[in-house]
Amino acid sequence: MAGPPPSPHKPRRKAKKTSNGSDVSSAPATAGRSSSFPSRPAYPLAAFLWPARSSLSQWEILPLILIAVGLFRWAAGLWGYSGFQNPPMYGDYEAQRHWMEITTQLPISQWYFHELEWWGLDYPPLTAYHSWLLGKIGGIIDPSWFALYTSRGLDDPILKIFMRATVIVSEYLIFVPAAVIFVRRLSKLQDVNTWNSSIALTAILMQPGIILIDHVHFQYNTVMLGLVLAGMSSVLAGRFMWSCVFFVAALGFKQMALYYAPAMFAYLLGVCIWPRINIARFLGIALVTLASFAVLLLPIFLGALYDSYRGIDARPDLFGHAAPLPIFTEYSFRLDHQAWYYPIIQQAAQVVHRVFPFARGLFEDKVANFWCALNVIVKLRQYPSELLQRASLLVTLASITPPCLVIFVKPRKDLLPIALATTAWGFFLFSFQVHEKSVLLPLMPMTALLAGKHGLSKNSRAWIGFANLLGVWTMFPLLQRVDLRIPYYVLSLLWAYLLGLPPTSLSVYKQDGHPTWTGFATTTVHILTYVAMGAWHLAEAFLSPPHGKPDLWVVINVGIGAVGFGICYLWCLGSLVVESGLLDGSKSGKRKAKSQ
Repeated sequence: MAGPPPSPHKPRRKAKKTSNGSDVSSAPATAGRSSSFPSRPAYPLAAFLWPARSSLSQWEILPLILIAVGLFRWAAGLWGYSGFQNPPMYGDYEAQRHWMEITTQLPISQWYFHELEWWGLDYPPLTAYHSWLLGKIGGIIDPSWFALYTSRGLDDPILKIFMRATVIVSEYLIFVPAAVIFVRRLSKLQDVNTWNSSIALTAILMQPGIILIDHVHFQYNTVMLGLVLAGMSSVLAGRFMWSCVFFVAALGFKQMALYYAPAMFAYLLGVCIWPRINIARFLGIALVTLASFAVLLLPIFLGALYDSYRGIDARPDLFGHAAPLPIFTEYSFRLDHQAWYYPIIQQAAQVVHRVFPFARGLFEDKVANFWCALNVIVKLRQYPSELLQRASLLVTLASITPPCLVIFVKPRKDLLPIALATTAWGFFLFSFQVHEKSVLLPLMPMTALLAGKHGLSKNSRAWIGFANLLGVWTMFPLLQRVDLRIPYYVLSLLWAYLLGLPPTSLSVYKQDGHPTWTGFATTTVHILTYVAMGAWHLAEAFLSPPHGKPDLWVVINVGIGAVGFGICYLWCLGSLVVESGLLDGSKSGKRKAKSQ
């Protein structure tokens, strides 16, 4: 007797997890490189991009992403800016406007010498060229915006629109294309599907610190960060010469790109040695780097020679003698200031002096790094500046040496972002003359990890989100001083909501499977820090500091931030070591080096 016919219904298979922590069906994918798609979004940003999960190409969703993040930037710019109607110096907005003024109104030889007490130019030459270009364009619209001496503190609303537009245009010409190409290349390298890479790109472009500092407070950090991203993207494509060009350009725009220099140098040296010595590659990298620096400095030097030929002095003579050089002053009068090459030496010395202000001391303002935190216990200003400089140098070298050794011994292109983040954290925590806004440097490559294979997993989102929200929180005193509390709360909480992070959600700390001690430790440290941040905000808003301690809340902010950033440094270093396979011979043997 025949048995009953088989049931047409198959039993449901047990769900598995994707790299972003979403439940997925075991059905094969119909698009992209992923083997499966989530059955439901795990956090709001994934939900917003849910219709794009079946897209065949990122170019179908990319225009919508760029429009959305652009609208957020422009809306954020409707708020005030650093120094708005705040004499006598008027803040960073005035500094950027003034640099457009001096670069368009003065001979090039005087750019780094002009009235240094009023926002003297203290960034490398590419910033000066950028200011010159924007000033020329703005001068066509309204010459009064950049009239020498008479336009200081100008708060013309049309000028504000122009200045805001220059930030967005600069970002969309450099940072945004670099981010798009980097995400695309890293996703292709690590087999990440189009949907996840679109989520990662949106999260990177919505990074709250960048929007708050560049588009609200006002600066052009994304030009430098975009050039670094372009350098990383060139490495992913195996174009090492182009990576040198982009990285030199980043250094030429802002000297803080030196935070990345040791890891980039170690990686490029590593690919010239492993798995075999490649002399041609080494010479090519060296020559392209030197040529890039030469091209960067050439306009300054040629302009100085031309101005000298026309009889224009960069700096007035003192009693018939050339003014002493700002560095190596004791040797200044041994030089023939009538020699043809003297203007070049003079410009080079002044640029170095302005770009690296060692005379300002270990720190100027309260920043959430090691030195400012230590200063609460031990008053560092009582020690000689030379001693503090040496101590800073030694501790900084100690912090950046381990990641540089790892990326040198294991020069894999997919390790470069986290190596850059680790060295940048080391510089931020221990180096000389750190500013609050410098936290954007370690945050950029760390946030770029979202585009990797496990970038959207709960653990990665928890750590990357923790670093970003802590970084923005440590900048709150800076933003508060210029009445930018509301954009701070809106942008930071929005980003936390989109990625399912505290204080809007605790989902990233819900462990799948059996709990681990590392997961428990991560949850404990993060939650305690978030609670401390929230309590600090309540205390700062409703309680006055004790008499005689007006900076109490800022000091507490510095202490919590320094500890949190130290933990972020250790996480980046640990992740770099683990991913490199140095601690697991079998794992490193299975992984194929992709540096070539």
